[in-house]
Amino acid sequence: MTWPASLTLAYTRQAEKTVARFAHSGPLRVLQSLYPEGPGICHNVLVHPPGGLVAGDQLELAVSVGEGAHALLTTPGATRFYRSEGLPAVQSSRLVLAAGARYEWLPLESIAYSGCLAENRLTLQLAPGGEMLGWDVTALGLPAAGQPFERGCFIQCIALPGVWLERARIRADDQLLLHSPLGLAGKACFATLYFACGSPLARPRRQHALDLARGVIASHALAASAGATSPSAQLVVVRVLADMVEPAIGLLRQIRQVWRQELWSLDGAPPRIWAT
Repeated sequence: MTWPASLTLAYTRQAEKTVARFAHSGPLRVLQSLYPEGPGICHNVLVHPPGGLVAGDQLELAVSVGEGAHALLTTPGATRFYRSEGLPAVQSSRLVLAAGARYEWLPLESIAYSGCLAENRLTLQLAPGGEMLGWDVTALGLPAAGQPFERGCFIQCIALPGVWLERARIRADDQLLLHSPLGLAGKACFATLYFACGSPLARPRRQHALDLARGVIASHALAASAGATSPSAQLVVVRVLADMVEPAIGLLRQIRQVWRQELWSLDGAPPRIWAT
């Protein structure tokens, strides 16, 4: 039995406040909007009560952020892709930002359990002047519990059409990809943090973002397996490989904090739910 779910989430700026409205079908929704930074920035937590996806499940999320609005979305825990027989489990997210909008897409990690057939897809659409800070963290298996990723396939796609396209097909039997130093080098966690814009960043601002990220990386325990690049004038990307999720997310949180402070002149305080 499959369990489809969808959520449409729209943010608009009303006077000095960012307001969220949503409609959902099935077990996918957001909790009450919070304003820990004041009315201009709306914080939401995305919840999926079943706690994971199995064969044939489909989650669809569509987010729009209106002109001048600023919103942040995170999750209370990991997204789990469990063992599947036959049909894949699919999570698709589409984020659309208007001119002058800001969005922070900060879900906790996705876990690909051994035996899963999973697809995780993210599409970004940013109007000129729109900016977003987001990340993606993936764990293969549960290494701390002695449950490695031994069977199955995980497909991932992140796309900012015309600017950035990443596609990965990770099969548990692809030992060259999983263990080669040109692949995942035997690491069970891979993570990406990005600052994406709808129009080209001024060169000094883009270089500043790179320097900030590289400064944090240089003093971190994962310095040997992390790096920052700018493949486009509209994009700055940080990549991390780690044995476990926690140090990878810890590094991304540090960079997110300094980017938020320096690029947006905002406090880098984390969402409250991360402290629970």
